[in-house]
Amino acid sequence: MILLLAASLIWAFSFGLIKEGLAGLDPTAVAALRLAVSLGVFAPLFRPLRIGAVPALRLALVGAVQFGATYVLYQRAYAYLHAYEIALFTITTPIFVALIDSALERRWRKRFYAAAALSVAGAALVLWRSVGDSGILGGVVLVQLSNLCFAGGQMAWRRERSRLPLALSDASVFALPLAGALALSLAVSVLATDWRSFAATRAQWAAIAYLGAIASGAGFFLWNVGSTRVNAGTLAACNNAKIPLGIACALVVFGEKADLARLVAGGALMALGVWIAGDRPDARPRPQRLPGGAPR
Repeated sequence: MILLLAASLIWAFSFGLIKEGLAGLDPTAVAALRLAVSLGVFAPLFRPLRIGAVPALRLALVGAVQFGATYVLYQRAYAYLHAYEIALFTITTPIFVALIDSALERRWRKRFYAAAALSVAGAALVLWRSVGDSGILGGVVLVQLSNLCFAGGQMAWRRERSRLPLALSDASVFALPLAGALALSLAVSVLATDWRSFAATRAQWAAIAYLGAIASGAGFFLWNVGSTRVNAGTLAACNNAKIPLGIACALVVFGEKADLARLVAGGALMALGVWIAGDRPDARPRPQRLPGGAPR
């Protein structure tokens, strides 16, 4: 649990830093550079002879979804939303985990639809100032797609990690998912980024280095390792720990302005949706669901 809380604290500061410190930079380029720094941290720890080609490929594919697709979508959302809004909207990740779980089991539950409806209502309340703005709505969609990728990727990581020998350390294989994530982000940047016009200041390069090494590298590692060492309820609780911290950092440290009444009311509706989507007693035995978190 300590690992999950540490990752949550790291990510809480990232929302405002990305919004205020990296404004004007191409979001896909930022995602690729962050992941390149993260891979640089873990590449020296990689032990290729201890893992087969097929497991290595599966881990790379997991990373392409959990980290690569998540970041490509997530970074672009900052062009449309405040940092505190993005922090709040990551709260829906456990709902996506529940929906993915239900799809795999082919057993749909009405409470998931209620949870989704409450989440939409909460988001609309927070964004009432501009709910008709297509750019704002596009930002919300980007964050939700990012949440979906992180939820699915985290479930896949837990499954793939359980297939590897226990003697194989997490650090010795973590370069593989990061390599898959970097490959995907670079592939997208071929179409989306004009690298010749990419010009970051020294402060922005420092922010990218911090986000890559600490928020992405250390944060992802702590979260993925911690997610395999706790039960589902603890994982869900820690997932949402970063949200009030992230909102507080955006408002207090980075000076963003918000309608606090709507923010609290909308956040309460979304939190209620997450609670409704959570585990409930079931008459039939079933495998434990894995609620996921979201990086940032």
